[in-house]
Amino acid sequence: MSKDNVPVPGSSRDLPESAHVLGPVARDEIVEVTLVLRRRAALPDPATGARLTRERLEAAYGAAPADVALVTDTLTRAGLTVLDVHPGTRRVRVSGPATAVEAVFATRLSQARVEHAGAVREVRLRTGEVTVPPQLDGVVTAVLGLDTRPQARPRFRTGVVGSPAGARAAGTSYTPVDLARIYRMPPTDGSGQTIALIELGGGYRPADLTHYFAGLGIALPRVTAVGVDGATNAPTGDPTSADGEVVLDIEVAGAVAPAAALLVYFAPNTDAGFLDAISTAAHATPTPTALSISWGQSEDQWTAQARAAMDDAFADAAALGITVTAAAGDNGSADDPAGTGVHVDFPASSPHVLGCGGTSLLADPATGVVTSEKVWDDGPGRGATGGGISDAFAQPGWQAGASAAPSVHGRGVPDVAGDADPATGYRIYLDGTSAVYGGTSAVAPLWAALVCRLAQSVGQPLGLLAPRLYAGVRPGTVQPGFRDITSGSNGAYRAGPGWDPCTGLGVPEGTALLGVLGSAGAA
Repeated sequence: MSKDNVPVPGSSRDLPESAHVLGPVARDEIVEVTLVLRRRAALPDPATGARLTRERLEAAYGAAPADVALVTDTLTRAGLTVLDVHPGTRRVRVSGPATAVEAVFATRLSQARVEHAGAVREVRLRTGEVTVPPQLDGVVTAVLGLDTRPQARPRFRTGVVGSPAGARAAGTSYTPVDLARIYRMPPTDGSGQTIALIELGGGYRPADLTHYFAGLGIALPRVTAVGVDGATNAPTGDPTSADGEVVLDIEVAGAVAPAAALLVYFAPNTDAGFLDAISTAAHATPTPTALSISWGQSEDQWTAQARAAMDDAFADAAALGITVTAAAGDNGSADDPAGTGVHVDFPASSPHVLGCGGTSLLADPATGVVTSEKVWDDGPGRGATGGGISDAFAQPGWQAGASAAPSVHGRGVPDVAGDADPATGYRIYLDGTSAVYGGTSAVAPLWAALVCRLAQSVGQPLGLLAPRLYAGVRPGTVQPGFRDITSGSNGAYRAGPGWDPCTGLGVPEGTALLGVLGSAGAA
């Protein structure tokens, strides 16, 4: 079957530098694959504000029934099993023994050990292009999941006791309730709203959440774990593990919007798992008001097919009225702990996502009075906000007036910012321990919860929020609803008046932002 196969554009992968190949995968190993199909028609630009129902999105812009039938019939005849078909999200999930999968997609799968986030993991790898049978050429736009190398990293930083950040954080830290006051968020609580949180590992213990919210004097929010592709809520007991990301997201979002429902989607940390979690969350009932992502990876560490599939899923979310918030990264303008070159983080660089950068904040939590706020940058290897210019996505029209540099043609990251420095971080509770955490991964749920407060106030979801935030933007000027951050740098870029690739438009002045969005009930 592979002799006449056709390559899937943008599917080529190399071996990771850290890979130690152990040999071919077992012939009978069951491999699960997510295929993404073409749209039956081009989706209208979500920047126009037009909103679709799930039914309309599927009927007009999902996968055509004939394409679904062709894909499922072709792969079934080739010996694979169809697990799920999702016409609205244009996904078909299949599985089969490695021998059959390799034959269908004309690839070779290897078992290998790779280093990721300081740990060695055993994964399945492929190299080169993925191909599909000729009858599926152009019908299938992405084939994900053949390779199980970790796709993303959590974007949190710990301020544990004994570290320089921890020592400073002991005297300068905030609860999310404090930050809602400091950023002058409207006096709503997220009632009637839903926040979807995407997690690619770790878990939470309900007892920790009960302890934390009781300490804040807040009723325990409704928190529900949702498994995707076999993943589950699986706390490790290690507060420096992915547990830190999961609990940080829940406690920040739940404290700022305590009446909102929180759905925590757990998925494998692979390109397929990430996409499946996004698509599952965006098409859930009820439709979430906000979808928060605190995991990411440098744009160049994604295949083009995976980036495109994810961006399409974010476009779907925007069309459904969902605001997607994503962390801009914690390794400065390099977006790489090694500090080489300049890169931006994906998915924050998607033009259908609100990219969230980070600051270092000194303020009085009781009064909300700010002493100083600057770009978060703790120095090489110690953490700094991500930000820069995308190499993968063109500058969207709504952002065109933001930069004074005529050479800027790519999507600028971030759009907005908030406190992220672990030295001025968030007080949370996890795995039976009180801790102070930071990172732009705290800013994504902070903004998601603010979006819920704003949506509750205006009486409708906000969808793709960036075009409204950038409306009338000019270089060097402060946008309504924001407090500009003009001091500091993230490596290659410096903050200045107006939008910049460190903190975007700035940090929110929540009540003023509500006025920008046109609420008659602005407080």
